[in-house]
Amino acid sequence: MSFYNFGLEPISCHAWNQDRTQIAMSPNNNVVNIYEKKGKEWVKIHELTEHSGRITGIDWAPVSNRIVTCASDRNAYVWTLKDGAWKPTLVLVRINRAATCVKWSPLENKFALGSGARLISVCYFEKENDWWLSKHIKKPIRSTVLSLDWHPNNILLAAGSADFHCRIFSTYIKDIEDKPGPTAWGAKMPFGEVMLEHKDCGGWVHSISFSPSGDQLVWVAHNSSISVADAANGKELTQLTTDHLPLLGVLYVSPSEIVVAGHDCCPYQYTYKGPGALEFVKKLDIPKQTSKSSMSAMQHFKNLDKKATEEDSSELDTLHQNSITQLCFVSGEKAKVEKYSSVGLDGAMVIWEFKH
Repeated sequence: MSFYNFGLEPISCHAWNQDRTQIAMSPNNNVVNIYEKKGKEWVKIHELTEHSGRITGIDWAPVSNRIVTCASDRNAYVWTLKDGAWKPTLVLVRINRAATCVKWSPLENKFALGSGARLISVCYFEKENDWWLSKHIKKPIRSTVLSLDWHPNNILLAAGSADFHCRIFSTYIKDIEDKPGPTAWGAKMPFGEVMLEHKDCGGWVHSISFSPSGDQLVWVAHNSSISVADAANGKELTQLTTDHLPLLGVLYVSPSEIVVAGHDCCPYQYTYKGPGALEFVKKLDIPKQTSKSSMSAMQHFKNLDKKATEEDSSELDTLHQNSITQLCFVSGEKAKVEKYSSVGLDGAMVIWEFKH
C-alpha cells in the first residue's frame, strides 16, 4: 500500500485517468486539482476553476479522456483537454438544487448526475447542436440522490438516496443507442423504468456498486448495514448490520469479494457467496506499531499528569486519520481488482493492494 498526503483540507472526491498517472481531486472547495505522478511525489499540473460551489463529484472517462464534474452550484461541466489546457463545456442538467454525484456510463456516451432536486439527470451529447442535453428520471425518487453506479450493459443505473431507498432504473435513450437485450433484472427497459426498488435500507444510502457481471448490487447505508440484491436468485436481498461506524464507500473487487470503508477510517473486506451468505472476512488496514511499549515509566507518568489518561497519543492506529469518503478502482480488471484507492477527510489518499 502507498500513502500520500495532499494537505490539510478534506478530499471530497477523486478520479483517475486511464493509465493511472494522473489523479483529479477536490480539496472540499470549488476547485479541481489534477496531479501527476513524478517519481514518488504527486505534482499539481492543472487547476479546473469554473464552478462557484463546492465540488461534489468527479469522474474521468478512460477512453475519451473527458472529465465530468458537478457541484453544489447546480452545474455540471464536461472538460476536454485541448492544446495542454482543460476546456469546460456547460451541461444543461436543469436542476434547482445542488448536484451530489456523477458517473460516466461504461461506453462513455452518457453520464448520470444525482442531485438534491429529487431526480437523476441522464446526460448525453447531441451532435447536431453540439451540446450536452439531459433527460430526467423523477419517479419515484422522494429525496436527495446520494450515490450512483452503472450496470455493465450501459443501460441500467443503480441509485441510492436519502429516502432510505435503493433503486435500479433503465436509462435507455433511443436517439443514441440500440435497443438493449434482456438482463437478469428484467427485459422491458423504456427510459425511467424501475427495475428494482428496495424500500427500507435503514438509512441514507451512501454508496452503491454493481458486481462485475451486473447480476448483484451491493449498497451501504447510514445504519452501518451492507445489503446485496441478487438478480441471479430472484432479486433476493441479503442484509447484514455491522458493528462498524456508518460506511460511506463500497466496491466490488471480484465476483464475490466486497470492500467497504467509512467513518471507521479503514477498509474492511466482506464476501458474498449467495442469498443469506454475506460475511465479514477481515480488516484490511495493518495497524501501525504504537510506541507504547518503548515509552519510559517517567514519560508514562508525565502523560498521566498532563492528560489524566493513559492514552499517550490522539493518533489513530489506522493509515487514514479521519473518515474515508470514497473508494476507487485503480488496477486489475472489474472481476479481479488488484489495487483500489481511498481518500478521506484527513486530506490523504491511500492506494491499497487487494490479495485474492
